[in-house]
Parts: sequence; C-alpha cells; structure tokens
Amino acid sequence: MAAYAVSAKPFLGTQLNKSVVSRQTSRPARCASRQVVRASGDDWYGPDRPKFLGPYSEGVTPEYLQGEFAGDYGWDTAGLSADPQTFARYRTVEVIHARWAMLGALGILVPEVLEKYAGIEFGEPVWFKAGAQIFTGEGIQYLGAFTIPAFSDNIILTLGVEVLLLGLAEAYRANGEGPGVEGLDDLYPGGPFDPLNLADDPDSFAELRVKEIKNGRLAMFANFGFFVQAIVTGKSPIQNLEDHLAEPFVNNGFLPFTATKFDPSG
Repeated sequence: MAAYAVSAKPFLGTQLNKSVVSRQTSRPARCASRQVVRASGDDWYGPDRPKFLGPYSEGVTPEYLQGEFAGDYGWDTAGLSADPQTFARYRTVEVIHARWAMLGALGILVPEVLEKYAGIEFGEPVWFKAGAQIFTGEGIQYLGAFTIPAFSDNIILTLGVEVLLLGLAEAYRANGEGPGVEGLDDLYPGGPFDPLNLADDPDSFAELRVKEIKNGRLAMFANFGFFVQAIVTGKSPIQNLEDHLAEPFVNNGFLPFTATKFDPSG
C-alpha cells in the first residue's frame, strides 16, 4: 500500500516499501491471500481510512492529513500539525507518551488487583502511596518480598540513577544509535528492541502501529482519570470501582460533593 511507503524508514536493515515489493514479487499467491485476510487492517491508512466524524468528515479533514501515519483520523481543528516539522515532533511525543502511559496504567492497577484478589501482599499497593515507603525505616518492598540495598531507602541515589539511565536511553533513542547498535529508527527502532520479530512483516507492522497508538491514547486518558480520582477521593482506582459498584447512585462522577477530600496521611 502506498501509505506504507510514505512512512517507511530503515527498519531491521531494510526499507518497508522494499519489503512490500519483494514480498509481492516472490510470493504472489500468499500476498493475495493475505490481502484478503488483512483488508480490515489496510483500511486504517490512506484517504479511505475512518475519520473522526465518520461519514460527515468530507470537507472537514485537513489536506495535510492524508492517512500516512497510524492513528490519523483527520482531526486537527486547531491546525497544530499544519507544519510538517511540528507534526513530526508531535507525533513522536504522542507515541512516546502513549508507551509510558500503557506501562503506567499497568503498574497502577496490577499491584492492587494482585493484593485484593490474588492474596499477594505488597508493602503498599496503592500507586500514589507506594513511593512514600522510601522514607520509612524498611524502605520500598519490591513485590512485597525484597528490597534493593542502598536504593530502597535513599531517594537521592534512586533519583540520580533514574535520571542517568533514562537520560541515556532517551539520548540513544533520539540519535538512533547506542553502544553496539546503529542506524535505528528513532520511533520504531526494531532490531534488538523487537526480539520476537513482530515487525518483520510489513502488514503486521502497520497494524501493530495502529493498535499501539489506539491503546496508548486510551491509557493516557485512563491515567488522567486515575490522577483525578486520587485527588478527589483519596482512593485507588480499584477501590473507587468497588465503591461505585456497591452504591452506583452515590459514588459516581456526577455527584462530586459526595467525594471525600484527599488526605495524603489517610
């Protein structure tokens, strides 16, 4: 598909558009069958992709949004992506934030779920209270079972190591190279960062990019909801859910005056 070639960059030592051509010429029968099976995945790119107003998007979608990138629904009413360089920067920032949001949502929910429903004890399963363990005598209990000497109760050392490691990782990502690794795409590096070779097939790679950004956008909204809930109710997401299910007409977002004030010491 032409849209794939527009966004193609060096990935695993090849160009995506070259991979498409070679795959079509060397295995025409398989390619034809895959096009039939994966037709729904192809619909996420190009001028006929789904748009934010559905059938009423005609004449509303900006001309500079042609469906070349994953997650492009033609919505840019503020014109933030009219400049190509700004568009490229915003796209990179969105994907990076989406990945962190998915990891964050997982880290917020899993400890509480495991302690409530699986009986696995954590030092503190509530996400906005867990970090305070570093100021206690025992320090942070990882998985509720062990500590890391010199780090579990030393916030200065912990922050220093995090800044150093994350800074180096971001520098390697932005430059597309690191120790022993060169020539990687700054957003979809592949290579050693794709040990399962999920992106070897261009069709699968295009579909995975769409799934990633859609789930990442949902995760960003979810994290925002977790933050607001913590500030308004002073409770964790799972506890808020249980309270809502127990009394849906009392504990809900439409009756904010029923929420308690946030008390970090509570």
